[in-house]
Formats: sequence, C-alpha cells, structure tokens
Amino acid sequence: MKTIFRWLLASAMVFAGISHMFWARKEFQAQVPDAVSEVTGIDKDGVVLASGVVEVMLGSALVLFPKDRRRVGRILAAFFVAIFPGNIAQYTGRRDGFGLDSDRKRLARLFFQPVLVTWALWSTSRSHV
Repeated sequence: MKTIFRWLLASAMVFAGISHMFWARKEFQAQVPDAVSEVTGIDKDGVVLASGVVEVMLGSALVLFPKDRRRVGRILAAFFVAIFPGNIAQYTGRRDGFGLDSDRKRLARLFFQPVLVTWALWSTSRSHV
C-alpha cells in the first residue's frame, strides 16, 4: 500500500513540477510571498521555476532511489513545510489561483499541507503500519 501511495505522490510531484515550468506559472506566482522576492532578489517567476525543478527532482527521487526513500521522504516533508508560508500568503493576500477564489477555499487549502507532510513521511517509512 505504501508503495502505491509513494508512486502516487511521486507522480503528483513530477506533474506539479512540470506545471510550474509551463502551463501554470502564473497560478503558482499567486503563492509566492512578496518577501521571498525581496529577500532573495529573485522575481516570482524565477521562484516558481526553481520550485518546479525541485518538485520534479523530489518526485523522481521517490521512485528512482528506493534505498534512500526515507531520506527523500523527510526532505519532501521539509519542502512541504518550507512552502507553507506561500499558502498562507495566498490566503492573507487574498490572491486567487487554482480555483482558490474565496477566503473559505484559500483557508481550506491550508489544512491540506499537513496531509502532504504526513503522506511524504508515511509512504517512505519502514514500518508496515
């Protein structure tokens, strides 16, 4: 079961990463906090492209490096935590993107991030629970 969920997560990450680079770049820019560009000097489009590359790499690593899956799972979980401020910025800035066009929808999205963190850790853990 974990293998199936790990492959689903890997596929979702690769798909999301590719979408960052092509058809959904503007949508993802709604999630980049203004402070990120101010601090790094990288414009929002650059941040979206870079995070897309990271997502493709992490998704691929979940499948390509089975011996390192626990480490990759922890890195992916940390990535989900690291991008959470973007989701908060989308909510507090009332930025539309991906059909999140109301405060209620943007707030609901915030509760999905812990699910992703848990999914990454569980699907890459050694236990059989």
